[in-house]
Amino acid sequence: MNFKFLKDFKDFAMRGNVLDMAVGVIIGGAFGKIVTSLVNNVVMPLLGMLIGGIDFTSLELELSPAQLAADGTVEKAAVALQYGVFIQNTFDFIIIAFCIFLFVKLVAKLSQRKKAEEAKSAAPPEPSAEAKLLAEIRDLLRERK
Repeated sequence: MNFKFLKDFKDFAMRGNVLDMAVGVIIGGAFGKIVTSLVNNVVMPLLGMLIGGIDFTSLELELSPAQLAADGTVEKAAVALQYGVFIQNTFDFIIIAFCIFLFVKLVAKLSQRKKAEEAKSAAPPEPSAEAKLLAEIRDLLRERK
């Protein structure tokens, strides 16, 4: 067995950015479930009620009807474009994208605020009134020479 290969793989898998990415994927999956639940169980029922009680997931365009046997069993299932599911998934995407947008804006704002505070603390202190007066006198004396 090639132990160098295993060591290289372990080094790769334990690098910080790989672990960060794994955590991001896991949290993203959980966040996706939350948003999907919000869309399916809160937003879409309200939207369906507002436009006349329509359940979006049941919207479809039947291209070919189901074929039934003589005894009433389905021999061939119907072929349908399920555009309602597409609408549902589009709403999921829009809400997830909006939430990510808000999160990125929040992180950028916090980062900007932190940078401003660091720049403020790193800047030299404002000279006192006495120091400003002395600097003016110095400048005037230089001009005379």
